[in-house]
Amino acid sequence: MRRIGMAIVGIATALALAACGGTGAGGGAPTGGSTANNQAAGDTLVGVAMPTQTSERWIADGNAVKKGLTDAGYKVDLQYANDDIPTQTQQIDAMITAGAKLLIIAAIDGTALTSQLQNAASKGIKVIAYDRLIRDSENVDFYVSFDNYKVGVAQATALLYGMGITDRDGKATGSAPKGQNIEMFAGSLDDNNAHFFWNGAQDTLKPFIANGTLVVKSKQTTIEQAATLRWLQETAQKRMEDLLTSTYGGKGTGLKGVLSPYDGISRGIITALQGVGMGPTIKEGLPIVTGQDAEIASVKLIADGVQSSTIFKDTRKLAAQAVTASQAFLSGKTPEPNNTKDYDNGKKIVPSYLLEVDTVYADTIQAMLIDSGYWTADEVKSGVAK
Repeated sequence: MRRIGMAIVGIATALALAACGGTGAGGGAPTGGSTANNQAAGDTLVGVAMPTQTSERWIADGNAVKKGLTDAGYKVDLQYANDDIPTQTQQIDAMITAGAKLLIIAAIDGTALTSQLQNAASKGIKVIAYDRLIRDSENVDFYVSFDNYKVGVAQATALLYGMGITDRDGKATGSAPKGQNIEMFAGSLDDNNAHFFWNGAQDTLKPFIANGTLVVKSKQTTIEQAATLRWLQETAQKRMEDLLTSTYGGKGTGLKGVLSPYDGISRGIITALQGVGMGPTIKEGLPIVTGQDAEIASVKLIADGVQSSTIFKDTRKLAAQAVTASQAFLSGKTPEPNNTKDYDNGKKIVPSYLLEVDTVYADTIQAMLIDSGYWTADEVKSGVAK
């Protein structure tokens, strides 16, 4: 896939910059090394456990991490578990048995790997949690992700901006009418990130709910009520359809905006909204719908005026940080975190390296996604990765 190829090019560039500048997780740990070092590393196995191949971003992440590690001379066992928890636990068990010296894990369920991590620790295997924090274990050595609280803030700000309540920086316009109806969606409760997204969004929206500018008409205002198991598009679509029936007379009358934490969920929401005759575009009455991950299908929807925004998390940079942290551990060093206070997994504060995110609107697709090589103009036009 061309998309994966671009991710691999991106990680090579990011690693080269890290090597030159000595910045990022690992704090100057070698990012490539000599041929002799690479030959020595060639005997070292790294296990990479990714959650699913149903999302284009996880395919790109896995391949980018594997490419970076392979280029550094390591052997890599990359596995996808297709959103099945027992499959992922079995894959990690097999990696440990095969002699992996380090594990990079994007967990399906952040609470389901305690025994695997205990086994890894007993063998001296370091564990890096990738984008999703692994909970309830002391044996998580490092975490690489984005600033997930700020992701939630950005999503809520994009919703407010789209509805004309604030500017893009979150400053109130002072001209928005009171009583604008919104509904809110959250991610999967077993993904620790979902809670950070929710908290960031709620802290941003609460003042506008408190002063009556926003109204959650369904009164479904807790993360448990808004959760979307496994982040599934069809689950989100069904909940939106139910809300339209129970709260909006089956036609969506009066609904102005929907907080969505992920592009797949956004597409499910939009399908439900258009299914009752709303839209088909924002200009024609479709509510403002946010998103995350800059998936190509949603980027096209944004370009077409259907979805309002998405949060761009450049996973090329995330993969590069995972590789840099891995090299630090495997060379006997400790990666350098940039956050040592916010990511409590229930057993310890996990040292973390967090990356920044950007909000993509229709008029920033070119600069943020096309000019950076993340997507091509043709892909945005077609909505299909090539």
